[in-house]
Amino acid sequence: MDSQSHNNLKKIVVIGPESTGKSTLCQRLADHFKTDWCREYARAFLLQHGTDYSYEDLLEVAKGQTKSEDDFIAMIATQKKSIAFIDTDMYVMKVWCEFVFGKCHPYILHQINERKYDGYLLCSPDLPWVKDELREYPDLKTRELLYHHYKDLLVNQHLPWYEVKGNDPARTDDAIQWVSSLIAHRN
Repeated sequence: MDSQSHNNLKKIVVIGPESTGKSTLCQRLADHFKTDWCREYARAFLLQHGTDYSYEDLLEVAKGQTKSEDDFIAMIATQKKSIAFIDTDMYVMKVWCEFVFGKCHPYILHQINERKYDGYLLCSPDLPWVKDELREYPDLKTRELLYHHYKDLLVNQHLPWYEVKGNDPARTDDAIQWVSSLIAHRN
């Protein structure tokens, strides 16, 4: 894999609290832009190991996420795709570690500095919470608190980002429009 094909690949990360439509949005964006998306590793890890996780488990989740992302980017670059969507990154891992355990693994902080993306979509917690076997925070107050942690991170970094809110189809259409504009300005 030559670095030039990686350089031409636009990488958009989708973040936000649980049950805000991140995976659904990634799938819809990938379909629209005729590409693929990188799934959130934490879901597979928690399905296998259970939801009674430790601080050390979150380090394993972070390492699994970075490996999944690296493998995904290498695969999609060989397909000569111009854009890729990533469900969750190290910002999510940072917020998760700090919110649950009050501290963050140095590995995660290092990865935040090392990984390069082209933009972020921040999913607002304005959708109804949907219960599944992995979700922990059904109350809107906690989801809004987590949302503001993500927003603070995005405000204090240099990449463009966009808040995804409202209901579909407008929610997805607005994200498509923002991504299209980002691609046009970055080419």
